[in-house]
Formats: sequence, C-alpha cells, structure tokens
Amino acid sequence: MTVRFAGLELANPVIAASGTFGYGIEFEEIVALDRIGAFVTKGLSREPMAGNEAPRIVQTAAGMLNAIGLQNIGVAEFVEKKLPELKRYPKSKVIVNVFGYKVEDYLAVIERLNDAEGIVAYELNVSCPNTHQGGMTFGADPGSLEYLVAKSKTAAKRPLIVKLSPNVTSIAQMARIAALAGADAISLINTFVSMTIDAETRQPTIRNVTGGLSGPAIKPIALRMVYEAAKAVTIPILGMGGIVTAEDAVEFLLAGATAVQVGTASYADPRAVERLVKDLESWCKSHDVEKVASLTGGLQIPWRT
Repeated sequence: MTVRFAGLELANPVIAASGTFGYGIEFEEIVALDRIGAFVTKGLSREPMAGNEAPRIVQTAAGMLNAIGLQNIGVAEFVEKKLPELKRYPKSKVIVNVFGYKVEDYLAVIERLNDAEGIVAYELNVSCPNTHQGGMTFGADPGSLEYLVAKSKTAAKRPLIVKLSPNVTSIAQMARIAALAGADAISLINTFVSMTIDAETRQPTIRNVTGGLSGPAIKPIALRMVYEAAKAVTIPILGMGGIVTAEDAVEFLLAGATAVQVGTASYADPRAVERLVKDLESWCKSHDVEKVASLTGGLQIPWRT
C-alpha cells in the first residue's frame, strides 16, 4: 500500500483533505492518525482569520456548498499550540496548507513553518484573490501563478504541492506552469464557484451568496481534470473531488493520480479517511493488485492506438 510522492514515502495513498480535518489533532479520538497516508491542515494565513458570517455551509444534491472564508488560527498559534500536540503521533505525515492575499503573505507563512518540526510538505492554495492584481485568484492567472510558485519554491525547505483551482479554461496549462515554476507536485481539484437559492425566500442560502461546491457531484469533472493534468506534467498528482468509496479512489489513480485526498466525505462519516484505507486495501486484494502504486496512470482505452 506504500506510495512514493514528491520525495515522501506514504504508508498508503489516502490523505485527509484541507479544510475537512481541522489541524489533525481534533480527529485523534476518531481516526488513527498514523494509519492514514497523511493529512492536510486547514489553510494557514499570516494572521488569524474569523472567516465569513453564517450561514456558510449548505447541503446540495450529491454535494456541499461552503463559504467558510478560510477561518483559521494563524500560523504562529498553529506552530506554538497545535503542532506540539501532533508529536504524540510521530508516524503521521503532516502537510500544511498555506494561503495569502499577497505573495508576501505566502512567503511569511512558509518561512515561519520552515523552522518548525513535524511537517513533511506544504500545500499552496492558489485559489485566493490576489489583492495586488484586482482580486483575480492566483490560480486563474498564468503570470501570477508562475510568480507565486517560483517564489514559494525558493522559500520552502520542504516539498511544495500546488493546489490548483478548477475555475480555469485549461487545467493542463496551469499544471504545466506550476511544474515549470518548481512545484514538486500538484493537487486538484479545489472547489467550483457555485450558488444555491431558496425559492421560498428568494434569497441565497449562504451569506456570502456564492461558495465552493464539493462532493460526489463534481467527481466526473475532477477525474477529467486529473487525467488532463497527468498528460501535461511528469510531477506527481494528488487527486480529489467527490471520493467516497475505494472504487472512487481507484478511478483517480487510474486517471493518473499518485495519491488521493478525501474531504467532503468526512462530514458524513468522520472516519471516512481511515475506512477508505481499509476498503482500498481490500479492493486491491480482491483484484490481485500487489502494489497500489501500479494503478497510477493505468487507464486503458482499447479503441485508441
């Protein structure tokens, strides 16, 4: 079940996604942290953020819409209070999600984390609005993405994973830009900008009006984007978007992912990540797959030559 990813060896390819697993330590009585491949913390910013006003989560058909607003405790408190608690699980792999509204914000967070122990990699959230460029997200503008990744790679003392936004014309183009700028890996996809309306009140169902759509509803699109990105770059890919079952995970691996992230499923079942590890291992045994890594890029299209 072990996989090699961006210079790291993971016990298995199942990772808890950012924003759905707290800072990891909150799940210690629910999930065996050292039995999952890794987990990604909530996004950390330079300073603490309160997030958006409620309501900010709403269930949708086969999914969830959220506009949490990147609420977090800030990098300093994470390093001082949360990270020391995780030392009780020395075998767990901690990936820290990083974001900002200016390039300087990203670099400040990375530099603060560089000196902290117990972290294996950084995941760069490029779906934030770049306040220096009129609010366009870093991940939607090729020039901004290239500059941010290059600067972050120079600053980072650990592997750098770039989490791409799906709200772009060409995911392959953005994947190539991230890779050429120095990313050690990419993760995709983040949520789709969406909205829901209450027909009775004629009002948006969340305070922010729009939010990010996640869950099984987006899985077919996520698979297509992972497939396109895998054809465009040679660096490893973390696939995500609606993964609930072992079969879902296998589909992402076949599309080209080296490992997968599980997010929204944890809201319905807080043990979803650990359960998926067991189910994926059982799936491999029942299908005579000796090494889960052999599934990566194994999609077969027999009618193409």
